[in-house]
Amino acid sequence: MSTRAVMQDADISRALTRISHEIIESNRGAGELVLLGIPTRGVPLAERIAALISGFTDHTVPVGSLDVTMYRDDLHRNPTRTPHPTRIPDAGIDGKTVVLVDDVLFSGRSIRAALDALQDIGRPAAVRLAILVDRGHRELPIRPDFVGKNLPSSRSEHVAVRLREIDGSDEVSIRS
Repeated sequence: MSTRAVMQDADISRALTRISHEIIESNRGAGELVLLGIPTRGVPLAERIAALISGFTDHTVPVGSLDVTMYRDDLHRNPTRTPHPTRIPDAGIDGKTVVLVDDVLFSGRSIRAALDALQDIGRPAAVRLAILVDRGHRELPIRPDFVGKNLPSSRSEHVAVRLREIDGSDEVSIRS
């Protein structure tokens, strides 16, 4: 097996800066915006994007986390998953533009689970999707609105995202 780095710290920072600007532009500012990270690595990514948006606009963007464990359609294959807490900002999500944030988009099943979980929490005005790495191979009709890097890969390859908040360093690598 060989592993190669496809994004380093600076690449990830540039991608998150670009995603932040695109979110501001598509939302026409930072008002009525809520970012929800999908655990595990989507949460620190959402926090980083919110900090960047706040720095660019002087508007504090609420951040939360949305656990999708119990909404997954593959829970029977791996029933020992550990649920993470869902944290919704105090103002809620009703009438807001919610940006779901995750590290890797592959089949689309985690995002489908996130949409189901979101439906149980409230009714946003719009839902957008920000992804650090889009590796293709969709099984569901899900398309991200904001992408850090498109990374064509084979189904047998594994894309690993490391973030300093969890892993001590920032890197995206692909193992074949």
